[in-house]
Amino acid sequence: MNPHPLYKLGGSMKSAARMALMATMVFSGAAWGQDAIGYVKTVAGDATVTDGGKAIKAVAGTPVKLNSVMKTGAKGTMGVTFKDNSVMSFGPDTEVTVDEYLYAPAKGDLKFGASMSKGALNVVSGAIAKLKPEAVSLKTPTGTIGVRGTNFAVKIEPQ
Repeated sequence: MNPHPLYKLGGSMKSAARMALMATMVFSGAAWGQDAIGYVKTVAGDATVTDGGKAIKAVAGTPVKLNSVMKTGAKGTMGVTFKDNSVMSFGPDTEVTVDEYLYAPAKGDLKFGASMSKGALNVVSGAIAKLKPEAVSLKTPTGTIGVRGTNFAVKIEPQ
């Protein structure tokens, strides 16, 4: 009798079970964490994620939650990927807050709203914008951007 392919990869039933559990977590969304709607993927220089009033230094893997405030310093940059595969790339001295985020495509619950107070931001839209473009918006000090495309950039000049 030939052993299961996962058994062959890990060399033991424990390894096979671990691999099966990891695959289940990845494909079920459990790996995203209970409240995380996204994660920091890249950071250079100073960057923080503030959640519940507590700012922490952003590093790859830092969770982003609803109402998180993401900031980069004067020489900082940061990349964040969200559950729907939207990607935000922050330039130096940028501040963005996630105001609304719903991603339950099977139920039709889709919404991505953020506010940007300063800086430069490039956004590559994910599934929410593709499935329901009117559900994505970015507020700035001078107006609201309704997202109808898949890629856009915003720069807010200092007052």
